[in-house]
Amino acid sequence: MAAEMTIVSEKIRNFVTRIVVSAPYLTALTIQMEAKKVLFISQEVYPYVPETSMSKLGCDIPQSIHGREFEVRIFTPKYGCINERRNQLHEVIRLSGLNLMIDDNDHPLIIKVATLLPSRMQVYFIDNDDYFRPLPDKGLETEAIPEDNDERLMFFTAGVMETVKKLRWQPSIIHCSGWVSALAPLYLRTKYADDPTFRTSKIVYALQPERFDGTLDPRLVEKLEQNEFPSESLSAISGTPVDYLALNKFAIDYSDAVMQVTEDVDPALIEYARNSGKPFLEFTPAEERKKKMSEFYRGLIGDDENDF
Repeated sequence: MAAEMTIVSEKIRNFVTRIVVSAPYLTALTIQMEAKKVLFISQEVYPYVPETSMSKLGCDIPQSIHGREFEVRIFTPKYGCINERRNQLHEVIRLSGLNLMIDDNDHPLIIKVATLLPSRMQVYFIDNDDYFRPLPDKGLETEAIPEDNDERLMFFTAGVMETVKKLRWQPSIIHCSGWVSALAPLYLRTKYADDPTFRTSKIVYALQPERFDGTLDPRLVEKLEQNEFPSESLSAISGTPVDYLALNKFAIDYSDAVMQVTEDVDPALIEYARNSGKPFLEFTPAEERKKKMSEFYRGLIGDDENDF
């Protein structure tokens, strides 16, 4: 009996020794396999808004890379046409309630969240009754009420930044998709440049063909200056009408990298991106997109490991 107990004790001792010896390796493996956080700031996401090329890509691209290597969350406007009951949106009280100042007016920030299937990815919605409200024809406010688009972009962008800070969720990559997200690079590289949440994030601006008519409000620069943006940071859009091309070029200027989402992006923007000297991922067919985007992201964050 004593001999058997000795054998058992020896086996236990050997097992514990193997665990202790392996601990550094296991810790390194855990660190190595920790998913990189990717924040998508998206103009449209299907199925919450009607199906278009942009909204489908707003759904498909994040889901294609969400997994063991990348943990993805999406932020998008809570357009008035979004059916909250059907899409199971609910307000997040702890994230809501902040007032955002735009043009000397307070606008309450309301945050809602839903789960995008089948990936079970979290989608956060930036809401406010002044900028996002139901329309008779169930269209998008960006198209039906374009005169408010400058303030709508400012509110949406500030709402994303403040909410991500509250979540204490530090993204390695911030992927801005569509012209509604075009002010995000400016905010990240000026107003939030020293914030620990975003300080090391890499900004990717995704070029899309969808555009808006005309120009944004001529007082856009003045309103941004009221929100403590230095005049020199706005020089590229000062004293000139801010149309679709100017807004997208401005976003490229403040981004770390650029990607072309579809084949039919305006050639002037593609040329501007190439000439910027920033890393540029040209159009990639859907079947190659996940691999190419993963490689592109890894190159930006200095992670050259193979796919998991």
